[in-house]
Amino acid sequence: MDFNDFNEITQRRYQYALGIDTRDFDLLRSIFTDEITMDFEDYSGQPASTMPTDEWVAGCRILFTGLDATQHVMTNPIVQVDGDRATCRMYMKAEHFFQNDQGNVDFALGGYYTDTLEKVGGKWLINGVTLKLFWNRGNRHIMAMAAEKGAKILSG
Repeated sequence: MDFNDFNEITQRRYQYALGIDTRDFDLLRSIFTDEITMDFEDYSGQPASTMPTDEWVAGCRILFTGLDATQHVMTNPIVQVDGDRATCRMYMKAEHFFQNDQGNVDFALGGYYTDTLEKVGGKWLINGVTLKLFWNRGNRHIMAMAAEKGAKILSG
């Protein structure tokens, strides 16, 4: 594997975190192919699904617009390249904050992401994401409250 491939592939995961945490949804969209398979079953209980990327980013916009702050930290990348396809597994810790009067203001997750990528027009793009969790703590209900707030903000 060439260092440039390793660097670009890991940059996609870092850009994922940066796009979410800074609410730069154009950056977030730019790192994916037009269709993606998202597997967040460890978090949501829902099986993996394939969808247009624009639809997934629109859902992110609602949730993350409603949250007060987030911080996604990514470490320990393990990258494998096979021609124009690659995988990247990276540890993650995600902190979410939402001021409310119904419990704790934070919810955190720890685990790892496994991304699948393909080279499109000479650029590595993510076409699939799987989240595996080791732990979570805090008030999970803030996620639903934040999504409700984000939907109101974006519709009004």
